[in-house]
This record gives sequence, structure tokens and C-alpha cells, in this order.
Amino acid sequence: MNNQELIPETENKHLTEGAAGGKSCNREQEAAEECAREYKPVKEGKVREIYDIGHSLVMVATDRISCFDVILGNQVSKKGTVLTQMSRFWFDMTKDILPNHMISVDVDDMPEFFRREEFAGKSMLCKKLRILPVECIVRGYITGSGWASYQKDGTVCGIKLPEGLKESDKLPEPIYTPSTKAEIGDHDENISFEQSVDYLEERFPGKGQEYAEKLRDYTLALYKKCAAYALEKGIIIADTKFEFGLDEEGSIVLADEMLTPDSSRFWPADQYEPGHGQPSFDKQFARDWLKANPGNDWVLPEDVVDKTIKKYLQAYELLTGTGL
Repeated sequence: MNNQELIPETENKHLTEGAAGGKSCNREQEAAEECAREYKPVKEGKVREIYDIGHSLVMVATDRISCFDVILGNQVSKKGTVLTQMSRFWFDMTKDILPNHMISVDVDDMPEFFRREEFAGKSMLCKKLRILPVECIVRGYITGSGWASYQKDGTVCGIKLPEGLKESDKLPEPIYTPSTKAEIGDHDENISFEQSVDYLEERFPGKGQEYAEKLRDYTLALYKKCAAYALEKGIIIADTKFEFGLDEEGSIVLADEMLTPDSSRFWPADQYEPGHGQPSFDKQFARDWLKANPGNDWVLPEDVVDKTIKKYLQAYELLTGTGL
């Protein structure tokens, strides 16, 4: 059956008469209005902007960069493209574990407003979800705040670890250390698994235990699969975080970004040496500069910006086998 067979004969006559037909005029007017329509973000995060287009969302990864929960004063060219395209790569790879919110990264599948150079490559058309308010963090190596905590009392987020670990050591098994999701300007708060059950139960009565267990299990499964793949490509994923939401049927779906240099620590495997901090392919380079240069007014020098995006692009090429 073709499209013409779906149109009653009286309407078909009008449609084939072009501008003289009322139906044609209406559709042309609607198309013109859509072309002229402008969208404004309904939510702006530290890096992402979310646009509501009715049936779905458009998530745009900007070239902003944040460190220590602060948006820096720099723009990092191509960063948004790296984040979106790397998420697309991982979403495609892990569909066998659970569904994700990605529909398309082609701006031709989005309203006319987004078919511009400033959105190309860095925009993702996504399903609408009810976000579960837990940052699902997984650590495969001991570093960062986890290392600082371990030095104090031998634990990371309340989880007792073996004695004698060195900085950057691989853990016997990856550990799940959730946190609450903070608003911009606030800091996420680490919570135990048991606390995550209570936290979710308050917001989803009768579902706290189920959701907490699924978030933990999905987080560990995603990390193990992707970390093994990345290691084959020469990158250690030391730690990362995921976010999840509920679709219309109440099923858990992977959301937001996935395994990007913004949400993960990527280390070059050929330079890995426990006992100290590691070189990285992520924004740790920017974090280190900020810590070493107090009074920086949250602005990076241009050479640090250039080196940061170079690290992001190197990681993308190693993992995907393609350039941007």
C-alpha cells in the first residue's frame, strides 16, 4: 500500500493541486512554522542542555567543562562532540545488557531548529524518562577520593578493602559506591548501598530494594564489559558513573552520558604503574592544574585547554578506531 492509497479521493485531489488545496496550504504552513520555531533549554546542567520537543528530548553536550562541580570559564572546542559520539558508541555496544535512551544522533532526525552547525555532532535525540536520583559510581581501581578515604581508615564509601593497597592499585573486584544527585552548585553525597535502598524507597514507595539492586547490578555489568573492551584497546577505565531512568512501562533504562572523559577516569594501559597517580585521557589533567594553581578564578590557560581536548580526542580514537 502506498501513501496515496491512504488518502480519501476528495482529499487526494486537493493535495495534488498544490497551493490551491486547503490541506496542502495547512501542511505547508505547519512546516513553515516548524522551520521557524525556536527551542529553549528546559534544563541546563554543568555541561548539557536539555530541550523538550514534545514526544522526546534533545540532549546537547556543550563545549563547557566543569571540575569539582564548578563550571569553568573556558570553552573546549569539540568536547561536546566527543561526549555525544562516545556515548553513542557505548550505548550501541551495551544494548544487550539493558536498553538506553538514545534514539538518534543525526540532527536530520530532529526539528529544523537543530539542523545547524552548532548542534551537529553534539546532539542526541532521546526518550523521555523519569530519572532515578542516584549517581551510580563504580570503581575498579583505587584513586582520587577513594584513595584519600582508604588512607584514613581502609575503606571507600564504607566498604572495607584489603590492607596494603597502593595508590592506583586494581581492586580485587569492582565496587559500587552510589551517591545522591546534587543540583548545580551543590556537591553529590556518597551513600552506602543500604542508604540507597532507603533513599529510593522514600521516592518510589515499595520499589526501593528492587531499584537499588538493579542499579547496582546493571552498573557492575556495564563496567565489567566495557572495561574489558577498553583494556584491549589500551585504556584502563579506573572508575566511572552511570545514570538510569524509568520509561513509560516502568522499566529501567540507561540515561544521560556513558563512559566519557567527563564521567570516567581513563588511563593509558602502557604507562600503568601502581604506587602513584596515573597519566590520563580525561579531565584529570585540568583538575590537577586547578589544584596546583589556587586563586585561578576557575579559568584554565589556553595550553591546558588544548592539551585537555587532545586527551579527549586520543581516547575517542583509541576506543572507537575512528577520528572526529
